[in-house]
Amino acid sequence: MLLGAFLMIYPLLWLVVSSFRPADEIFRHSGLFITHLDFENYTSGWNALARPFQSYLMNSAILVIGAIIGNLFSCSLAAYAFARLEFRGKKWMFGAMLLTIMIPIHVIIVPQYIFFSRLDLINTFVPLLLPKFLATDSFFVFLMVQFIRGIPRELDEAARVDGAGHPRIFLKIILPLMTPALAATAIFTFIWTWNDFFSALIFLTDADVQTVPVALRSFIDASGSSNFGGMFAMSIVSLFPVFLVFLFGQKYLVKGIATTGLK
Repeated sequence: MLLGAFLMIYPLLWLVVSSFRPADEIFRHSGLFITHLDFENYTSGWNALARPFQSYLMNSAILVIGAIIGNLFSCSLAAYAFARLEFRGKKWMFGAMLLTIMIPIHVIIVPQYIFFSRLDLINTFVPLLLPKFLATDSFFVFLMVQFIRGIPRELDEAARVDGAGHPRIFLKIILPLMTPALAATAIFTFIWTWNDFFSALIFLTDADVQTVPVALRSFIDASGSSNFGGMFAMSIVSLFPVFLVFLFGQKYLVKGIATTGLK
């Protein structure tokens, strides 16, 4: 297992080591040993693109925060409706929602682009954030529905006897108890949104609003020289937020997934 783990993590270790090597020596060595640390890739890569790299980090942070808020807000409301409310066509709607999980992004990206282009919203964060506030991430809705179904209905009935309606039951009882599911949703949303390249490449073509994945792609020039040293260095910088979120949120992630679907 240790050997297999080393083989899996070797490319990442090589990326870290190569970010401290001079650009002309990166592909000359495949080992993990370096004679001296060279921070030139970090200093040059930070200002190598049209904007300083902190602007791309800020764009990704804004997009991630908005996506997390949108998913937590809309998916929790939709999950409560599917798990606790009774209305006509509930089973069919829930099944249709689950079917959308199997639809690849490439199928809907063209009509989405046409729609937002006619609204003159290309090169804004709206095309990437608006769907998050409409509970379009069916995976998280399903995750929360399964979690809510595991919460005893007796708690709802006791609150209803005290005169509480659905809004109060949701805010005072259900929402505090589904913290693990909310934490798992936030972590998954952070990782997927931070690493999203395809959607950002389609909707964000202006350098002022580009995110980290698109900026990293800009280091590679198909028709000329490519700044691999700067790209490796900025890749390490972009990995730090994901690493920290996973490190400190791992227990909530495991708890949220492990306690889902017990009923």
